[in-house]
Amino acid sequence: MSFDLDRYLARISHVPLPVSPAGLAALQMAHQTAIAFENIDAYLGRVPDLDPGALWRKLVQDGRGGWCIEHALLYGTALAALGYPARQVLGRVRMGAPTGGPRAHLAHVVTLDDGAWLTDTGFGGPGPAAPLRLGNPAAVETPLGTYRLRADAATGEQVLERRDGDDWLSLWGFDDVAVTAPDIVAANVLCARWDASPFPHHLMLNRVTGTGRVSLFDRQFNRDGDGSEIDGLGAFAATLADDFGLVLDSATLRDLWQRLAAAASRAAA
Repeated sequence: MSFDLDRYLARISHVPLPVSPAGLAALQMAHQTAIAFENIDAYLGRVPDLDPGALWRKLVQDGRGGWCIEHALLYGTALAALGYPARQVLGRVRMGAPTGGPRAHLAHVVTLDDGAWLTDTGFGGPGPAAPLRLGNPAAVETPLGTYRLRADAATGEQVLERRDGDDWLSLWGFDDVAVTAPDIVAANVLCARWDASPFPHHLMLNRVTGTGRVSLFDRQFNRDGDGSEIDGLGAFAATLADDFGLVLDSATLRDLWQRLAAAASRAAA
């Protein structure tokens, strides 16, 4: 299936601006607001299908979300269709660690007249909902927090960081190594199958909203810092639909809830 720009724009409820930093920021925000981060396939033991047709059906036609690699591949196609010169970067997640793990997080660097911008629609955690300009070490205030890009001489990476009180939390880092299609396939399989990856073991959802962010970690739901535990299959289905835009078939909902309930029982034993 070929990429249909008009249908993608309808999916994210977005009217594109001219190619510019403002246009890029509006596109990223629209994508993150409309399409949730979710790892349902991996949590249920499946490796997400990265075929362009499968991605289109899942994220656009069927109204599902995906994890970083799925988001980035769809978003990268949209960037090209809209005239944004972009290159892929494959980063190492840190989440506070001094160095990163495997090269498994996919995003893009877009080069415009005023410089290069990191644009990322699929981090799925406390990442920004706005592009950050490379080469600018200053802190950038956004609706979802304060961020910066720091050059790490020890690893040769640019590290994305978020202000956490008086400190900075390192999120992930990337370098200038070229990304190939096999790199992306390998990262996708690693995230889905590696026992040290969190994705096969925990259900994780995240979406940017008009007020901030909603997230789900297993049965723990959080809206803008206010957390609660989901109790019951009906409440679970309603949360997925109302807060993440995910309307799943009854079999998938049942399988997810049964696995979550079993994990909760093991933890309580």
